[in-house]
This record gives sequence, C-alpha cells and structure tokens, in this order.
Amino acid sequence: MSYLLNALSFLVDLAFGAAAALFVLRLLAEASRADFHNPLSQFIYRTTNVVLAPMRRLLPNWRRINIAALLLVWLLMLIKRIVLFALLGLFPHIVGLLILSIADTLDFIAMFYVVLIFVWSLMSLFQVETHHPVYRLAATLVDPLLRPLRGKLTAGGLDFAPWVVMIVLILVRLLLVSPLADLGGRLALGL
Repeated sequence: MSYLLNALSFLVDLAFGAAAALFVLRLLAEASRADFHNPLSQFIYRTTNVVLAPMRRLLPNWRRINIAALLLVWLLMLIKRIVLFALLGLFPHIVGLLILSIADTLDFIAMFYVVLIFVWSLMSLFQVETHHPVYRLAATLVDPLLRPLRGKLTAGGLDFAPWVVMIVLILVRLLLVSPLADLGGRLALGL
C-alpha cells in the first residue's frame, strides 16, 4: 500500500469516525437520559438534529434507543467501508459489506465506551470539578454500565468496576466483533 493511500485511508477513518462519534454520543445521551441543560448535550442535540429530525419521523425511538441515530452510525460505517474499498480499487460483495459495517458499528460503540470510561476514570482520579459539562455528561453515559458493579469491586478505596467493564468490552471486541469482521471481510472479498 502506498504512503498516499495510507494517508487517505487515515483521513477517511478520521472523518467518518468524527461524524459517527457525534451520533453515538446522541444515541447514548438519549439512552441514558443525559441532562439536556448541559451545554455539551445541547451542542450534540443541535448538531445531530438537522439530520436526525427527518429520519425520526420514519424511525421512532424504541424505548430509549434512538433507532435513527443507530441506523445513521451504521450507514456511516457502510459508506466508510465502500470508500476504503474504492481507494484500493476493490468492489466488494454486498453481503460481506453489510456484515463488515455491522461489525464496524459494534466495534466503534464498544471502543467508544472503553475510551469514555477511561477518560471518566482519569477525571474522577484527578478530582475534576463535578459540575463541569464534560464530566457530567461522561458520568451519565458510563453510569448504566458501571452501576451493576459499583461498590462491589473496591479495594483500598479504589473502585475497580471501570477496569472490569473495560476488560469485558475489549473481550466483546475480540470474541464477537473480530470474528464477525473476519466473516464480513471473507464474504466481501469473495473468499
């Protein structure tokens, strides 16, 4: 692979990842009922609502899950894969492409949570002001995953629940998402 192709692939990943991150934030904020008065929540809502408002007329929420945002993240991953294959001059089979984009979506959400929990843990460790908008949003988003283990895995005043959840998420990536991505890759290339 040429250096220019590597650079273009990186830029494509970066652009689609940034867009997907906004919609994943919107999805998780609605699912965890984040404080709408938080300036960061308002920014996410205003930025994503332009695209999601028309889609939500056709795809209403299921319980607290924003189906339109989830579909949009999947579509972004699908388009990203199409662009990456096009950069390589390959034309993948559609079934493999669909499976790859599902794997990419699951992988992105799992890794997003790993990073979010890590950042929240660091912020908690350094005692960032609890009224800071970033801290409040991060705490709200990680709470549903940490709540079942909170207080059960403490030793010496340290709560190891975030580390256990991050390990589980990484295992999900290794044991569920990676085989799915391998299957999608084989089907996409017709192997």
